Amino acid sequence: IPVFILAGLLVHCVFLVSIFDIYFSSPLVHGMSPQQTPLPPPAKRLVLFVADGLRADSLYELNSNNTPRAPYLRSILENNGSWGISHTRVPTESRPGHVALIAGFYEDVSAVAKGWKENPVEFDSVFNESKYTWSWGSPDILPMFAKGATGDHVYTYCYTSDSEDFGAEDAAELDTWVFDHVKSFFNSSRSNQTLFSALNEEKVVLFLHLLGIDTNGHAHRPNSREYKENIKKVDEGVKEIVSMIGNFYGNDGKTAFILTSDHGMTDWGSHGAGHPSETLTPLIVWGAGVNYPQKVTSQLFEDNFLKEWKLENLKRLDVNQADIAPLMASLIGVPFPLNSVGTLPLEYLNNSAHFKAESMFTNAVQILEQFKVKMSQKKETTLSFLFTPFKPLSDSEQINFLKKTRLYIQQQKYDEAVSLCKTLINLALEGLSYYHTYDRLFLGLSIAISFVGWTAYVILVIIKTHTNLTKTVVQTNNKESTVLFYGFAFVGMIIAFFLLIQTCPWTYYVYCLLPVPVWYAVVREIHVIQDLATNLLSLHIGQSIGFFLVCTLGTEILVFSFFYRSTLTIGLLVFAGWPVIAQLWVQAKTTALIWTLLCVVLAIFPLMPVVGREPNIALVIAAGLLTLLFSCFPLSSLCKSKNKYRNNEDLKVHFYQMLSIALSTYVVSSTHDSLKNKQGLPVLNQIISWMTLVSSLVLPLLSPTFLFQRLFSILLSLMSTYLLLSTGYEALFPLVLSGLMFAWINMEQEALQYYGLSRKPKIAVFNFAYATDITQFRQLHLDDVRRSFFFVFFIVTAFFGTGNIASVNSFDPASVYCFLTVFSPFMMGGLLVLKVVIPFVLVSCAFEAVQVTTQLSSKSLFLIVLVISDIMALHFFFLVKDYGSWLDIGTSISHYVLVMSLTIFMMLMNGLAQLLTTKRLELPRRTKHHST
Repeated sequence: IPVFILAGLLVHCVFLVSIFDIYFSSPLVHGMSPQQTPLPPPAKRLVLFVADGLRADSLYELNSNNTPRAPYLRSILENNGSWGISHTRVPTESRPGHVALIAGFYEDVSAVAKGWKENPVEFDSVFNESKYTWSWGSPDILPMFAKGATGDHVYTYCYTSDSEDFGAEDAAELDTWVFDHVKSFFNSSRSNQTLFSALNEEKVVLFLHLLGIDTNGHAHRPNSREYKENIKKVDEGVKEIVSMIGNFYGNDGKTAFILTSDHGMTDWGSHGAGHPSETLTPLIVWGAGVNYPQKVTSQLFEDNFLKEWKLENLKRLDVNQADIAPLMASLIGVPFPLNSVGTLPLEYLNNSAHFKAESMFTNAVQILEQFKVKMSQKKETTLSFLFTPFKPLSDSEQINFLKKTRLYIQQQKYDEAVSLCKTLINLALEGLSYYHTYDRLFLGLSIAISFVGWTAYVILVIIKTHTNLTKTVVQTNNKESTVLFYGFAFVGMIIAFFLLIQTCPWTYYVYCLLPVPVWYAVVREIHVIQDLATNLLSLHIGQSIGFFLVCTLGTEILVFSFFYRSTLTIGLLVFAGWPVIAQLWVQAKTTALIWTLLCVVLAIFPLMPVVGREPNIALVIAAGLLTLLFSCFPLSSLCKSKNKYRNNEDLKVHFYQMLSIALSTYVVSSTHDSLKNKQGLPVLNQIISWMTLVSSLVLPLLSPTFLFQRLFSILLSLMSTYLLLSTGYEALFPLVLSGLMFAWINMEQEALQYYGLSRKPKIAVFNFAYATDITQFRQLHLDDVRRSFFFVFFIVTAFFGTGNIASVNSFDPASVYCFLTVFSPFMMGGLLVLKVVIPFVLVSCAFEAVQVTTQLSSKSLFLIVLVISDIMALHFFFLVKDYGSWLDIGTSISHYVLVMSLTIFMMLMNGLAQLLTTKRLELPRRTKHHST
């Protein structure tokens, strides 16, 4: 079996990694030559203000008394410049947003593993192409662009990362810091000749990254007073900087200004997904080379924003976020960033038609360059007779496009030239995508064939080793097996030869050769398949079809629940009727009634809104008090214990756990009040929180290993940590879930008796420590498939019961405020993962109890779980998307990764559950006790 487990882990790791190669390899290509507009640019320098986390509506809408929220910026867009909405893509995080703004391409999906801090691929940016760039702001953003720059002309000035504190008194100080440092920088340049002459060069960029709005939004929500006041502060700061720069350069009219944001924010203070409040950001451009406001009588937009913002008469010019990079490049006359996929928004430019046409032509050639590099890469690694080029942009078509455009520009037919360039850009982008996804179908099929083979093999292993369906082992014919082996080896060699000629990357060998050994293993078990077929044919045909249909329906319900949480409610209501359907209620009315009630109560959770929208500390406190109330029940059994010494020790542990629950409840409520009054996170609370977290992992190991006592101890320990990580109704979830788990353990006992599989052992005296006697294990029964299905269903419920964890946007930083308030992505991420894992552990421990009380080897049940989750994973493999809104893409990846890692994760959970239930730490005795 260790070989089987290793093979399983290996195969699953290949399946898991495969989607990143098939769907999400990096789209960036290298080796293009830089493209620059030949005409002189309108501006010498550019000032870029990025107000991190600023929503478009928060900036443009008026206050309740009809005054603008940002008076200076409002007067700019009414009198001096052009404005619009910049549409960002998901993930709406700071790094991808800034890369789109400054480098002109969207999140490189292979960057998923790198988190916030830096881009995994070297890339070109407007800053890199500039003569000098000076930037001020957050240490999370600025170093990324300095690191990617060639030479040392990008200078950064950052505050310390400790300043980014969600619990701070006023996060707007972060913006004040930036404005003050820019002012003192310009003042110091008057006495520093080198700096002064550098500032007076052409092609200079000044970048101000303003993080206050984002920090205030996370801490207080975007509709708060703090967020709105921060916008006003930024408005005043921008006004001061603009006038100071004007004075410094003697109002030479050669400075262009851009104000925008990297992403918006939801009403509940998170960002990362694709809600309009996160993807719509403001864009205001003014200064050298920028169009003045254009008066219009009517504008066609699907939304009603213009009316709400009272801007119906000023032309709104919407762009995609990546279009801002070419706009900046064309204003100061630097080459367009090499990997940019943005289209120059001509309506923002106040320049001659000739300049616009030339700039557009440069834009088209720069994107076409990327297409050419991508095509030649693909051509080199594909056999010439198998290569199908992208028809609309064959070599002759490309030359034709470029010649035609040049001719139009010479004949001064600028509008025709521009529209031709736009067509060329769209075709080049389509072609880039075509070559990027060239091998997808063939790799996808390979993985799917392996998937089916692996699932079939696991089913055969279950039937062969854990059931009585097959006859005695038949001696296989040596000659047959040799022929089989050589046959499969020959197929493998042909595949490898084909890949070798095409100089494919080594991962392709893994994906294409994987089906060979997997299917070889299946075909070797041919006698098991024959026995199984004979057995199935002897069964009643209706029964077989019925069983198959129920299995299929069950799996589909699980798959659906990933998309629609309410499906879990339907499942739980069906579970509630299980005692009636299986006629178990006749022999155990009370247990059946409790089971039904708890199923119905748990079914309410998936219908609730996703966690974290509105904190409700009262519910967390209620959950803490309820837990305390329930923790009084086991006291009676502890007091009746025969061994007085043991009893005292166990009581101490139990009281300590009760105290820990009470403390957690207090800490949650006092931290919430303290942050509300802007007093930050109290140090004492922080110490208690971390101590509770550490002790909750050790305490269960000190409690007795009797089934209910140990399970209750695990619940109390984990509950104290869960309370600290809760902000609302989800605090009640583990309580109801574990109640249902206790009922499940009892119901499974009844089911065993009902099917006459065992006599009834007393669960109360059942001890985990002595439960692994190998002789007591029995063979699998059809009912065990249901048991495994219940387990997978409860695991999925533990996951989606309180929200769709698959979406980044349901992560609310407020849930970790008891532990820390300073922004630290990996620490916060770790705590949020812990919050997700706690319900899992509860379900896994209950499943461990079900296994030992129903005398099944954990291996056999685990294999059934493996089959169920693999069938689900195959569904999600075909549902993975790399197009559409980025929310869909993110969700589809996480669904597949979740189900794939579910199996790997269940192995870990299984181990953890065994450790938590069977191991016991003995406290050193202080005195010797003599028992008489």
